[in-house]
Amino acid sequence: MDVRSVFFYLFAAALLFAALRVITARNPVHAVLYLIFAFSQAAGIWLLMRAEFLAILLVMVYLGAVMVLFLFVVMMLDIRIERLQGALKKNLPLALVIFGVVVFEMVAVLWVGFPVTEAAGEAIAINPDYNNTRELGILMYTEYLLPVQVAGVILLVGMIAAIALTLRTRKDNKLIDPALQVHVKAQDRVRIVKMEAARPAAEEDAPAEGASQEVKP
Repeated sequence: MDVRSVFFYLFAAALLFAALRVITARNPVHAVLYLIFAFSQAAGIWLLMRAEFLAILLVMVYLGAVMVLFLFVVMMLDIRIERLQGALKKNLPLALVIFGVVVFEMVAVLWVGFPVTEAAGEAIAINPDYNNTRELGILMYTEYLLPVQVAGVILLVGMIAAIALTLRTRKDNKLIDPALQVHVKAQDRVRIVKMEAARPAAEEDAPAEGASQEVKP
C-alpha cells in the first residue's frame, strides 16, 4: 500500500465519520461544523484524484461562503432541539429507505466501475502533463459555451433581484443622506425660545402658605 492509498483511506474514514455526525449531532451548530469538516475531507479526496479545480471550488464556494453562512444563520435562529429530535424519529423510516438506495447505488457503481474509453486512457497515459482544469475550461467555453452563458445570466438576474429586494423603500428605515447633512444650517435645526426665569421652590410655596392662613377664622 502506497502513501496515496493511505491518505485516501484516512480521508474516506474521516468523511464517513463527519457525515454520520451531521445527522446524529443533537446541536445544530455542531452538525454544521461536522458538515464543514466533511467537505474539507472530500476536497482532500478530490486532490488525490487530481481534480484540483473541483477541490479548490469546494473549499472556496462551500466552505468559504455557503457553510459559513449556514453557521451564522443557525447560530442566530432560536432552534428548539426537542422538536428536531421528534422530527428525526418521525422521519426515520424514510431516512433508512433513502440510505439503502444510496448504498445500493454506490455498491453498483463500485462493482461495475467507471467506463473509460481507450482513446481517453491513451491520451492520459501519453501526456504526463495532463491538466484537467485546463481541459475543463476548454470544454466549458467551446462545446458548452451557451449553457455557461445562460447560467451566468440566471445568476446575474438573481443577484440583481436580491439587491432590489434589499434596497426597497421602507418606512421604518432610518437613512442618512450625507449631502443633506453638509448643507444643514444652525438656524434650520435650532430654535431659541424665551422663557421666564425659574424661581426657587421656597419662594413659590411661601405665598400659598400665607393665603391658607388668612382663610382661617
